[in-house]
Amino acid sequence: MSGIISYKCPNCGGPLKFNPQKQKYACEYCLSEFAQEALLNEEEKTQEVKKESAAHPETLLYTCPSCGAEIVTDDTTAASFCYYCHNPVILSGRLSGEFHPDYVIPFSYDKKEAMGMFRDWMKKKRYVPKAFYSEDQIETITGVYFPYLLYSCSTKGSIEARAERIRVWESGDRRYTETETYDVYRSGSMPIKFVPRNALKKANRKLVEGVLPFETDKLKPFTMGYLSGFVAERRDMENQEFTEEVKSEITNFVEDTLRNSVSSYDSVRVQDQDIQLEDETWEYALLPVWTLTYNDESKNQIYYFTINGQTGKVCGELPVDKGKLMFLFAKVFVPVCLLLLLVGYFI
Repeated sequence: MSGIISYKCPNCGGPLKFNPQKQKYACEYCLSEFAQEALLNEEEKTQEVKKESAAHPETLLYTCPSCGAEIVTDDTTAASFCYYCHNPVILSGRLSGEFHPDYVIPFSYDKKEAMGMFRDWMKKKRYVPKAFYSEDQIETITGVYFPYLLYSCSTKGSIEARAERIRVWESGDRRYTETETYDVYRSGSMPIKFVPRNALKKANRKLVEGVLPFETDKLKPFTMGYLSGFVAERRDMENQEFTEEVKSEITNFVEDTLRNSVSSYDSVRVQDQDIQLEDETWEYALLPVWTLTYNDESKNQIYYFTINGQTGKVCGELPVDKGKLMFLFAKVFVPVCLLLLLVGYFI
């Protein structure tokens, strides 16, 4: 049971959940609300629990502190719900030591708003199975804090290029071309902050990264209270798995930025470049994503829908209802064929 936290209302003892709209913690029973500062003492108390749980091996079985029911999770889940009493629980041992996040971005949209976004998105979609957007299906939308590793550095770069300006004119029956050649040098420096990489192997990378970017200037120091009422996942990937990819991406970005600064020429050929990345750091953040999944048993395939819990950006994959497509075919193609046959008959 060590390592389980359930935030309780100081007034009535009911479970506290983070309210994205008010950016406060709310009790559903007595309707009390508490700011982040009010829970700092509770957060400090959990540090001893973290130290104790870190000395024990991870387990997939926990006991709900509210009703005593067993909670089963996999080895990356850090926050969840009790399936019996529905109280939010945080498995603090999963976020201790090297797995303790540096930052968090709180949810800005609650479940009701996320459901509304999904319905709005579906209004423009056709030929989708009704089961995908039924009310029971929409109700399963879940707020998840996904783990991201954030890369930062300072960059210094320079390029040497050969540029040309070409002027063409005609005089009489002759055509003239004048080419002016220039040696161009550009240099500069810029900070790079918080380039994100999804750090959870089981996550659908296309969709979890499809809701990027987040507004990283609104990162907050991590406290576990933000997880209350949501699901959270712990990272299971290391920064070494992304280092070369990210450094290559940034190097190309710096080169393109310097190259694009050379303007007003007809052609530019880079002859030499020097890009340096310094003061490299990796940090760890939990970022908010609303997720919805649909299992198409006929195809044995799972479809995903995600919403950026901070900005509202949507990314999704849709199943196709073959019945609706066949109906469209019959509605459009068959009348056209009959019309063509009648026209051919009378011609």
